[in-house]
Amino acid sequence: MSSQAAVPPAQQSIPWFGLIAVLMGTFISTLNSRLSTFGAADIRGSLHVGFDEGAWITTAQAVGQMVILPVAFWMGTIRGPRRVLIQAAVAFGLISLLIPFAPNYPVFLTLQFSSGMASGFFIPLTIGFVVRNMPPRYWAWGIALYALNLEFSLNIAASLEAWYIDHLNWHWIFWQNVPLAAIMAACLYFGAARDPVHPNPPPPDLYGFAAGGIGLALIYAALDQGNRLDWLNSGLVCGLFLAGTVLFVAFLVHERSTAHPATDLKAVFSGPLPRLLVLIGFLRLTLLATAYLVPQYLQVVRGFRSLEVGQSLVWIALPQLLFCPLAALMLRRTDPRLVACIGFIFISIASLTVAYSITPQWGPDQFLKTQLMQAMGQSFALSGIVFYAILNLKPEDALTFGAGIQTARLMGGEMGLALVVTLARVRGQVGSNHLGTHVQSGAAEVITRLHGYAGAIGRGNPVVGSERAFGVLQLTVHRAAIIQGIMDTFVALGLATALALIFAVAQKPAPIGPASHKPFIPRPGEARS
Repeated sequence: MSSQAAVPPAQQSIPWFGLIAVLMGTFISTLNSRLSTFGAADIRGSLHVGFDEGAWITTAQAVGQMVILPVAFWMGTIRGPRRVLIQAAVAFGLISLLIPFAPNYPVFLTLQFSSGMASGFFIPLTIGFVVRNMPPRYWAWGIALYALNLEFSLNIAASLEAWYIDHLNWHWIFWQNVPLAAIMAACLYFGAARDPVHPNPPPPDLYGFAAGGIGLALIYAALDQGNRLDWLNSGLVCGLFLAGTVLFVAFLVHERSTAHPATDLKAVFSGPLPRLLVLIGFLRLTLLATAYLVPQYLQVVRGFRSLEVGQSLVWIALPQLLFCPLAALMLRRTDPRLVACIGFIFISIASLTVAYSITPQWGPDQFLKTQLMQAMGQSFALSGIVFYAILNLKPEDALTFGAGIQTARLMGGEMGLALVVTLARVRGQVGSNHLGTHVQSGAAEVITRLHGYAGAIGRGNPVVGSERAFGVLQLTVHRAAIIQGIMDTFVALGLATALALIFAVAQKPAPIGPASHKPFIPRPGEARS
């Protein structure tokens, strides 16, 4: 009572405003990273850098998020999520405003890294805010909205980036963050209650901050650059992996022995949380796999522009607005494992349907059915797993779990994307070799195909038609090999999702926590608490 009376009228909390703010942070963080990926070519052109140099544009931002992760968790615990998130939102908005004015590439990368550090506070503190500031009966809605933000922002980025490039310029990839960050800070200021100040804060674990953050960042950079640099054949990738692993192992050893650890490892590795974080990382794999494979097919095989690709991915994003409340209602009334399993079933069916149905004539309309299944599956699976984890969570461990989600989200997604990109590339090469053995010079079928191409292209000029027919045949084989690689990758995703389904079913029932819809029925002689 006295603490509430001490808060000025302007500071009285409006919980839904606070929830909107932290969910907006999740939305901004994911959308900004995705926009940088789709707009990398335009950014490289404006900065006059090549492909290899420009490959670090998105890496720099994600590395910043990994470096700041232990610090974000500690500051949220000591100073409270509200104060930290407001400062991070203001810093992120200012950096986003300055990035397009970078005079050269090194300054641009520095600002990208700084923006990653600022946005690195957003997602780890979201779960803690939901558990600490929302009434338990609204936790399911908060988690469903959390899943909606992650998936919605991931799949609308292509359309937004294409619209910015066609109607404005690449600067708006970053400038759009300025008003969003301002709205987030305002919602936090007016919608979240002031956090109590820690009376006796422990000293900061500087070694843990450095070893844990830098170790994770180096491993992430190795994963992000591995496919481009041919993995272990690159000295840089090997060095990043080795240094990151050594630092992270040193971090784990240090956290177990120090009196004031930066991270409570017992909370991270106790109960079902490690298994659930693995499932969250796997879900991030399926999200990014779809976001990579579908554009890869539409752009390389069909030659679609970014705007047309975005129109296809939107059909994963828009249905989330319907599936999100449906998932929340089911979480309130059923076992969250059931909700997660329904999601995994839909993801697996969608992946296998694409694998065994895709043809060179497929366009955005043909992906519609599977993308609707994918959208529902992703929403249900992520909401179910996170909510199940919260039911197994102690309130004081909410921030620790948020940091774990951020680690699983970034590392799992990057590992999954690296695996998917490598698998699609290798299976495409294998398919190209197999197709090449059947395309032999002088073979009757090859000659017939070349004559058909020459007649369609030459239009009365057989010399020109014959010269271009070979190129068309080569392009046809190349596209068929890419389709084969995509098909094989979707088969692998479908089978892996089926294994994840079995893994989810094997989890024990969640305890009946404060978020359960079931009323408290006291036993004889037991008083209601």
